[in-house]
Amino acid sequence: MEEQETRRREERRRYVVAYDIPDDRRRNQVARFLNGYGERVQYSVWECMLTASQAEKMRQGLARRIKAEEDRVRIYRLCPVCAGEVQTLGQAGPPVEVPEVYVV
Repeated sequence: MEEQETRRREERRRYVVAYDIPDDRRRNQVARFLNGYGERVQYSVWECMLTASQAEKMRQGLARRIKAEEDRVRIYRLCPVCAGEVQTLGQAGPPVEVPEVYVV
């Protein structure tokens, strides 16, 4: 049972991070931070392939970089079925498999 729980936590899932940050400095800082976690797919939208522990570190790092009373950040975890159903239109390319991420 414990081994199964460990394996589940180590399984990488697709996370979508979207933000609305009015301050240029904080917005740029958040973008630089997220660059270490995934791929920018739109100006304020990122896709990240992370384990549960990496996702938690990312969430904590974002919380330290934003001003809660002014900024908005949403983190969506997509199940494997939902991630496979992502549709794109226009110039948006299909979802790419983000390479393994190592956060130190």
